[in-house]
Amino acid sequence: MDENNIITEELNATEEQTSQRTSGKFGKLMEDASGTRKLTGMYKNWFLDYASYVILERAVPHVEDGLKPVQRRILHSMKRMDDGRYNKVANIVGHTMQFHPHGDASIGDALVQLGQKDLLIDCQGNWGNILTGDAAAAPRYIEARLSKFALDVVFNPKTTEWMASYDGRNQEPVTLPVKFPLLLAQGVEGIAVGLASKILPHNFNELIDACVAHLQGEDFTLLPDFPTGGLVDCSRYNDGLRGGAVKIRARISKIDKRTLAITEIPFTTTTESIKESIVKANEKGKIKIRKVEDNTAQKVEIIVHVAPDESTDKTIDALYAFTDCEVSISPNSCVIYEDKPHFLGVSEILRRSAEHTKSLLKQELEIKLDELNAQWHSTSLEKIFIENKLYQLIEGCRSREEAYEAVDRGLEPFKKLLQREVTHDDVVKLTQLQFIRISKYDSTKADELIRGIEEDIRKVKHDLKHLVEYAVAYYTRIKEKYGKGRDRRSELREFDSIEAAKVVVANAKLYVNRAEGFFGIGNSMRKDEFVCDCSDLDEVLVMTKDGRYKVTKIQDKDFFDKNIYYIGIFKRNDERTIYNILYRDGKGGAIMMKRCAIKGVTRDKIYDITKGTPKSEVIYMTVNPNGEAEVLKVYFKPRPRLKRAIVDLDFSTLAIKGRQSQGNLFSRYGIHKIVMKERGTSTLGGQNIYFDEDIMRLNADGRGRLLGEFSGDDRIIVFTAKNLYYTTGYDLGHHFPEDMIRVEKFDSARTYSVVYFDKVAGYFYLKRFNAEAGDKTQYFLDEEGSMQLIAISTDERPRLEITYKGAQASRPADTITVADFIGIKSHRAKGKRLSTYDVDTLTFVEPEEVPEDEQTTSQPVAAEVPAASDDVDFEIIRNAPDEEMDGSGEQLNLF
Repeated sequence: MDENNIITEELNATEEQTSQRTSGKFGKLMEDASGTRKLTGMYKNWFLDYASYVILERAVPHVEDGLKPVQRRILHSMKRMDDGRYNKVANIVGHTMQFHPHGDASIGDALVQLGQKDLLIDCQGNWGNILTGDAAAAPRYIEARLSKFALDVVFNPKTTEWMASYDGRNQEPVTLPVKFPLLLAQGVEGIAVGLASKILPHNFNELIDACVAHLQGEDFTLLPDFPTGGLVDCSRYNDGLRGGAVKIRARISKIDKRTLAITEIPFTTTTESIKESIVKANEKGKIKIRKVEDNTAQKVEIIVHVAPDESTDKTIDALYAFTDCEVSISPNSCVIYEDKPHFLGVSEILRRSAEHTKSLLKQELEIKLDELNAQWHSTSLEKIFIENKLYQLIEGCRSREEAYEAVDRGLEPFKKLLQREVTHDDVVKLTQLQFIRISKYDSTKADELIRGIEEDIRKVKHDLKHLVEYAVAYYTRIKEKYGKGRDRRSELREFDSIEAAKVVVANAKLYVNRAEGFFGIGNSMRKDEFVCDCSDLDEVLVMTKDGRYKVTKIQDKDFFDKNIYYIGIFKRNDERTIYNILYRDGKGGAIMMKRCAIKGVTRDKIYDITKGTPKSEVIYMTVNPNGEAEVLKVYFKPRPRLKRAIVDLDFSTLAIKGRQSQGNLFSRYGIHKIVMKERGTSTLGGQNIYFDEDIMRLNADGRGRLLGEFSGDDRIIVFTAKNLYYTTGYDLGHHFPEDMIRVEKFDSARTYSVVYFDKVAGYFYLKRFNAEAGDKTQYFLDEEGSMQLIAISTDERPRLEITYKGAQASRPADTITVADFIGIKSHRAKGKRLSTYDVDTLTFVEPEEVPEDEQTTSQPVAAEVPAASDDVDFEIIRNAPDEEMDGSGEQLNLF
């Protein structure tokens, strides 16, 4: 044979073998006989295949069951292994590898994450801690089994669509028939090729309520709920779509004036990351703390000890601004639908889940109906066969086919009683009935069984006709069975924006070299004049002698111009800081006076406080944080015809104008010197303070409820649900307790009328007192928890309406004037019992008008604490047998 032919045959054989070996998913790589391919084609085709595979088979969940492929395969494996007992996680991982081709590590990690969500998997052993970030124990040490919820909601082989596994050896579900919005309950995060999905977890019970609302045609709103708790601002949630954002804050409370406690942390953080971020912020000088203690076990407890002379309110804001105590999460709701990625909002996902659940329930009912019809048919056929002794027709038949034909002929008169035709299989089953069963056949029990089947059929048909009601009942059952203990953990709030520059501690010192024009906080400036403490986030206003100024960010060292006249910290949009100025307009020009506020300016842009005339000069200037207006004694230079050499200048007579105003003419004469005659007081009056109930913060911007006009030492008073009250200043950075029930401007003359229920005595009491000023919290009811607050009134002459129940339900309501019923006593006094009857309601109604001759500006001084045995001299008392009664049956000394 020719040598070339031999070589050709060998090459052909090799190509055939190669083609056989590479006939899989990437077999196209070897199809080109030339052995060369262009990179552009490889990228276009194969990279697209790879990206599609990662998106569809690894990273993005399916909209129907809310599971990634690895999660679905884990649950399918656990269902196959389920016998009610725990299985080693290592065993589950190995079993899942029959369906998942990506190794044991990815399966184990996914299984631990599923277990930590506390919904589908019942865990045993050390599964880690989502609060501290501690990892789970090795798979050989921990065990798991499917939860009762998973067994009830996730699986049903009869409604499951199946496909071959990756190697063709097994069958796995395309999607599991999940009858619950599992995707929204668990949340998911996945990164594919050029695509990512991030769906936040939602509350179990709220999801069920939303499903019911959708099925009933009602509107609903879905907002995330996190297992770590915390405070959540969902104002920009955007239904979970791209472009939205959710802010989450740790729950921080005050233990005392120097100690803070973090009891809940933001989602995606751990106590360790929180602690590290606090330590780093302290090292950078953003906050000042003495130490941080992490006492977290089953619940979060991070204790932050604040440095002396530092405000706890300001420290809380600084923790939110500079640490992981506040995080922002950007959702990106992406799911697989019809084998393609789709961006669907969480509301749309829930609607599809509810409709899919309704469809699955319909399939289950239809399957059940078919099974019941088949059972009725077989039971009825058996009854006919036995009661009419059709089995005797088999006698004498020499073959099976002959027996089948004989039975079929015998059934002919009865076929019209059946719901469907009698098939060959039906006849075969009848001929296979055992003789002992025929001999023990009970017609009565058979009739009862048929009636029961018929009743079940009627019920299933009714449910199919009323599918929405059936689905609602299903969701209600799921909520009642599994919803206990699944209350919302994250509290919904609206956050105010925290400006970092306002809450950062003074971690630097500002210096200036006035002659040379340099200023800054760097080490090279320490030899120069000290100005003030500041932070590296502050802005400063720098002004030269000629009146030019600019606002700039603090740097280590900066230059403006020589002859710096003023430098100080600048606060933007500050309407209360007023600049009192005297300046000379040009060389030898007139002396001008002005008062102005510098609010909005462009950073690093140069402005002029004067008219801008060349060689102008600032003669005098003060910066007054509360609009103070001083009185100056101005001495003029001696000159002929000068009538008055000394003049008083009261800045309070000048109107406050804008920074660009020229001001008023003060004098055309030269000034010799200026002396402060009288320090000024504020000319701006009080400041209106508002309380925004949505974010539970004070503000001066008109948001929320007006508390009043505040100035000087004015205070606010706060009442809490723990029967405490305290007074504090009107600092806008104040953090209120979460159980606050009342906040208002403090007035020492205001009288508080309090109705409460004494759990020990079993009666309602009324007390009146004047609150005492002080930062320390004080109990206005007992601290043992035996007194339940009912109502508080601050009216001068409130009236209280009492209604009754039980044996006294027919008794007309009583209305008492509180001021006549009890006098003003200490907040520690017990008060007076209201009634011995069974009280139904206690309500403060329209107060009594105060006569003009009794109107005063002050209230009586609180009395001393009465003894516990003080008698009540006026109350509503239950009738006793020995009490004197009038003809109507009422007690004589009542009202």
